[in-house]
Amino acid sequence: MSDEIESRERTRWAAAEPTWALWEVMRGATDAGYVLAERLGLPYNDVRALGVLTESEEPLGPVELGHRLGIRSASATELVDRLEGTGHVRRVRHPRDRRRVILEVTDTGWHAVMAELGPLLARFDRVANELGPEGSAAVVRYLRAIAEEQRTYAARGTTPDGSAPDA
Repeated sequence: MSDEIESRERTRWAAAEPTWALWEVMRGATDAGYVLAERLGLPYNDVRALGVLTESEEPLGPVELGHRLGIRSASATELVDRLEGTGHVRRVRHPRDRRRVILEVTDTGWHAVMAELGPLLARFDRVANELGPEGSAAVVRYLRAIAEEQRTYAARGTTPDGSAPDA
């Protein structure tokens, strides 16, 4: 299926080979996310929520989490209730604003995810080790530069009418 999608898309737009490879990695990450959700017995959005909570620089409450996931407040509350019920997340008081509730991924939640992802990450390490120091350094430079481009794109956001701002 992956080759079929890429073949179709290559007729629609031109890109450098590393871009096609990265696109394949991104599609693979989405597929792996669905498998992770299945293995954890959770809906896909719940796994996405665990990722958002783990990667957030600031504490998030249910409403902020819902905004990040693009879901309504009521759906976010249901999602948090499910994750709390499975022991993956807990609600705690905000450390500076005791009126607010924030969400924390529990050790149980983190270990459940890592038990599933650990073997995959070990395979990633084996692939990286096969590249050798120079190859690995080139890949790291490329991926970090791509990550910075993505952060720049995301920081631009949208205009009030929802359109993308000019570059």
